[in-house]
Amino acid sequence: MPYRVSRETLLLLAGLFWTLAGVNVLRLGIRYWMDNPGYFLFKLSEMLVIFFVFLGFIFQNLYRKHTLRIIHKPEKNPVFSFFDGKSWLVVGVMISLGVCVRLFQLLPGSFIAVFYTGLALALIITGCRFLFSWWCCRKRME
Repeated sequence: MPYRVSRETLLLLAGLFWTLAGVNVLRLGIRYWMDNPGYFLFKLSEMLVIFFVFLGFIFQNLYRKHTLRIIHKPEKNPVFSFFDGKSWLVVGVMISLGVCVRLFQLLPGSFIAVFYTGLALALIITGCRFLFSWWCCRKRME
C-alpha cells in the first residue's frame, strides 16, 4: 500500500512544490537578466505585466481549484495527489518546454530573463498561498 498523507500535508506539499519551482525559475531568470543588462525599467515593466497576468488570470484559478479539491479529499491520500493527473501533465510539458527553449536557444535571453522572472514571482506567491492555507488548516486542527 502506498504511503498516504493527510489533506493538510497535501497543502504543505503543494506549497513547497510551487515555491521551490518558483525559486528555481527565478534563479534562471536572474541569471539571464544578469547576462542581458540594459533597459532595466522597460524589462521591469514587462516582468510586472507577466507577473500580474500569471498570478491573476492563471495561478489564482489553479490555487482555488487545487485547494478545494484537496480539502474535499478523504483524510489519507497518496503523497503526490496535491495535483490531479492533468496538472501533472501540464507541469511536465511546461518543464520540457522550458528546457527545450533554453537548450536550443529558441528565444533571446532578454525575453527569458523577463518571462522567467515574472513567472517565478507568480509561482512563489502562489506557493506561499498554499503554505498559508496549510498553516490555517494546521491551526484549526490543534
